[in-house]
Amino acid sequence: MLDAATYTPRLKTHYSDTVRAALKEEFSYKNDMQIPRLDKIVLNIGAGAESVKDSKKAKSAQEDLTRIAGQHAVITKAKKSIAGFRVREDMPLGTKVTLRGNRMYDFLDRLVTIALPRVRDFRGVKGSSFDGRGNYAMGLKEHIVFPEIDFDKVDEVWGMDIIICTTADTDAEAKALLKHFNMPFNS
Repeated sequence: MLDAATYTPRLKTHYSDTVRAALKEEFSYKNDMQIPRLDKIVLNIGAGAESVKDSKKAKSAQEDLTRIAGQHAVITKAKKSIAGFRVREDMPLGTKVTLRGNRMYDFLDRLVTIALPRVRDFRGVKGSSFDGRGNYAMGLKEHIVFPEIDFDKVDEVWGMDIIICTTADTDAEAKALLKHFNMPFNS
């Protein structure tokens, strides 16, 4: 068993050993604090229409997301009622979790090396999905690509959103940072 006090994720070590120096040289930063780094990763599963019909669906999505993230996920609830969608206020509609620190680096490592290659007909992730402030958003159609999910015990296949927040000022800096983490961009 790993000791939490001495454990350092592989990508965190890679960042401090090679990525920081490469980015400093590539963008000619004068100060080490200017070098972009990962801030957080936010995972989200929207159960939506399924959870309106059956309130246990949001709980199932929460359990799956907790298993994927290795951290307890919270259930997101409707802020206001919308009659056309049969949604009432405080109705559970999905689940989310925010990863920071070692769990964030572990998740990114599993995403790039295990989950994305398991996606059917995978040709890389879109290189234009940056928001202009150095944050990257992507979606997966099936959450079952993660090894923590036992395919035989899944009652519903969920899509999920993954937002990678960085401290980069521009999209070019953030893309360079993620490329150093071997993110498979297709453009």
